[in-house]
Amino acid sequence: MHCHTVFSDGTETPHELVRRAKGIGLHGVAITDHDTTAGWPQAEQASSELGLPLVRGTEITAQDGNVSVHMLAYQYDPRSRRICDLFRTTRAARLARTKKMVALLAKDFPIDWDDVLAQVKEGDQTTIGRPHIADALVAAGVYPDRSAAFADAISSHSKYYIPTPSPSTGDVVRAVGEAGGVSVVAHAADPSRNKVLLSDAQIARLVDEGLDGLEVWHRGNPPEQRARLLMLAERYGLLVTGGSDWHGKGKPNKLGECLTDDATVAEIVRRGAIPLWK
Repeated sequence: MHCHTVFSDGTETPHELVRRAKGIGLHGVAITDHDTTAGWPQAEQASSELGLPLVRGTEITAQDGNVSVHMLAYQYDPRSRRICDLFRTTRAARLARTKKMVALLAKDFPIDWDDVLAQVKEGDQTTIGRPHIADALVAAGVYPDRSAAFADAISSHSKYYIPTPSPSTGDVVRAVGEAGGVSVVAHAADPSRNKVLLSDAQIARLVDEGLDGLEVWHRGNPPEQRARLLMLAERYGLLVTGGSDWHGKGKPNKLGECLTDDATVAEIVRRGAIPLWK
């Protein structure tokens, strides 16, 4: 329920995502590229050809106070004007921020903007971000792989890092709700992403604003935080999901390493504005 393709920072096509998901015996798979629906048509075609149900979604970068939050939006109407405007604004902000980071990095490393564009698989349809910078640094021989680059020059603690201007979590929850979708906080308590995690009070406020669920089963959430998230999910009647956060070769995460049960997927589809694709 949390997978990326070449339409954002993944390394494989939507067809390959669906093929691999079917190959390992998953009951279905979700495409959740960053701030875009551009990969949906290819994923839909693969779903039909291979006979594997497809949940359609997007991962949206948001901000809640001093916490950067990723939101998973599922089964919403992609024609919603509000969500289309949100994606357009966020993608433009991501692009401007990425160019600024590359300009800073170019002073110390042998890369430029053309090197980053060379890593982009789907042209203007791709949501460009830090992973593409990492791939350019790998191609230039600076780092052995993307993970090494993320641990150093393009980490959120690096002097080259520039935060992504993002909508508020409340804005995202409301936009997804207006589009008839289901909103879930991705890797909701991953300390490697934020020194300060979403508090119980922040999550409670998001519930009041329409939040549907929490991604509890994710490799980044430590055991004690999973317990906290499960407690909050029970308290507020939230959906509990799991996701691998698969990026192909872009991350060590393995497809299917964290799963969402069939009943929860069925409830997400029931609440959503669009049917399950199969």
